[in-house]
Amino acid sequence: MKIGLLLEGGAMRGLYTAGILDVFMEEGIHADTVMGVSAGALFGMNYKSRQVGRVLRYNLQYAGDRHYMGFYSLLTTGNIMNRDFCFNKIVNQLDPVDFAAFRENPMAFYAVVTNMETGQAEYIPIDDLQKEEQLEYLRASGSMPFVSRPVPVGGKKYLDGGIADSIPISKMLDMGFDKIITVLTRPVEYRKKERGRRLPEIYYRSYPHLAHAIYARYKDYNASMELVAALEKDGKIFVLRPSRMVPIRRIEKDKARIQEMYDLGRGDALAKLASLRDFLSD
Repeated sequence: MKIGLLLEGGAMRGLYTAGILDVFMEEGIHADTVMGVSAGALFGMNYKSRQVGRVLRYNLQYAGDRHYMGFYSLLTTGNIMNRDFCFNKIVNQLDPVDFAAFRENPMAFYAVVTNMETGQAEYIPIDDLQKEEQLEYLRASGSMPFVSRPVPVGGKKYLDGGIADSIPISKMLDMGFDKIITVLTRPVEYRKKERGRRLPEIYYRSYPHLAHAIYARYKDYNASMELVAALEKDGKIFVLRPSRMVPIRRIEKDKARIQEMYDLGRGDALAKLASLRDFLSD
């Protein structure tokens, strides 16, 4: 039986996903393939390296550090998420990734990125985070538009995977999994609203397909949410989503909010653990 795990993004809402994944690791819930979008990829990588608690630990430790992420980093580096601090110092020194465990785990891991020229999603296999190109794809997946510089990899430029495919459920279905677990970071009733075309068309005037993808994101996101709802109703996928709202900002420095979002993920995962085991054993 092939099990796929889909992880939505959402910046610091991804702490919800981190809580769920820590429970999965503690309880022996395994997937054959993980597909992460944006924060779903950045935080989800710890599921493959089997590092329980790492996401919460470094976010609590460095949330108030101006070199981690925020407007100081944006003003000084052009990226709201500081490249050197996040993808060098934390990864290699301050709270190191277990590169060997990540590499040796047979679980397949994909990061979703958006190609700036085409405006289309690309699904990049990541199997060795000590390869600079792969780490750059991971960084690209979480590089939010308007507050991040383009990430060049292999002669192409990329940004946040959530622009083109926030919830890649159709891609997961195409990959032929027997069971799909989907982790969302918004409550069941959430739908995106239309926003104007003007800002993306001006800001990304050299990338018209990207500008269109940014504008059309609300339609694509809502269509994916409707598909998820239909599949869940038919018992074809298992969905974990926040059972209540937590007022957390995309760049959150309040450690209590960070802890609350993580704890909500843990609580929701534990509450649905028996139902998840039943779903996986059918």
